[in-house]
Amino acid sequence: MKWLFGGLLAIVGLVALIAVGGYFVLKRDDVPYETLASRYESAASRYVDLPSGVRMHYRDEGQPIGPPLLLIHGFSASVHTWEPWVERLGDEYRVISIDLPGHGLTRAPAGYQASIEAFRDAVREFATTQNLTHFAVAGSSMGGNVAWEYALAFPDQVDALILVAASGWPEDRAGLEQDPPIFQVLRNPVLGPLLRDLDNTQLARGGLEAAFYDPTLVDDAMVQRYVQLARAPGHRDILLQLTLGFRERNYATPERLAALQMPVLVLHGDTDRIVPPVHGQQFHDAIAGSQLIMFENTGHVPQEERADESATAVREFLYAAIEGSTLPELPELTAPAR
Repeated sequence: MKWLFGGLLAIVGLVALIAVGGYFVLKRDDVPYETLASRYESAASRYVDLPSGVRMHYRDEGQPIGPPLLLIHGFSASVHTWEPWVERLGDEYRVISIDLPGHGLTRAPAGYQASIEAFRDAVREFATTQNLTHFAVAGSSMGGNVAWEYALAFPDQVDALILVAASGWPEDRAGLEQDPPIFQVLRNPVLGPLLRDLDNTQLARGGLEAAFYDPTLVDDAMVQRYVQLARAPGHRDILLQLTLGFRERNYATPERLAALQMPVLVLHGDTDRIVPPVHGQQFHDAIAGSQLIMFENTGHVPQEERADESATAVREFLYAAIEGSTLPELPELTAPAR
């Protein structure tokens, strides 16, 4: 009996040793900001120090004297997600894209407490430093949540609001169980902290492929960019804060959203696996006078997957909203796929 017990202890010890060894093999250090900047800055990259201690990376592109359009990316994304819109709208609009704290090339101070409200306040600080008093704002996914919270808090600044697969409605259990594996793992209070420091390239690839209707649009360069930018100093802590605390939010309700009086455009993909398409319909139903386009055969990032169609919809919407055009209303519920 003693030899059997001793053998079991030896096996357990061996498994633990292998696990520890595997952890250190897969462990990945932070990537210095200077290294990331050399890879992912563009000629349009700029930085500004905000009163909260955030050093925000942003791009200010397009027509310098055009109507300003502020773009806010989603969870774990960066200014890069908006490049298709910058290319298509920059001839007419001043297009400003920002990296939120814990994302892209933006540095947050030690101990930064991430939340939708904290991001909203960072956007407010940024707008103040740039003397942006009136502008249109578009947000993707989590950035959409930041955008509509900003519009509620500072309605006099927001001339028009564009919600791209925006989050903010409560999720039901069935919806959470359909999340890509990387989100399910990150939200686990035990596995999430363990995964934080490990090489999660394959999980990230799976999460990105789930964000597109056509997963072949996800290439190695995109996966590498997401993985490396997430390893900027302090970023993994902030991303983990967001995933572990995702239920502690001031959710959207029809009563809250009824206060939005500016023109609102809702864009969503009909096969979105990250934010259910029904949430796009809920925004449309709750915001009086809003317009909804549901793109067919499209996933979570129509600004990338349906760049031409989504940018055209935004141009027509902004022309009507900001310049008072009498263009016909945009079609609701569906838009043809390419």
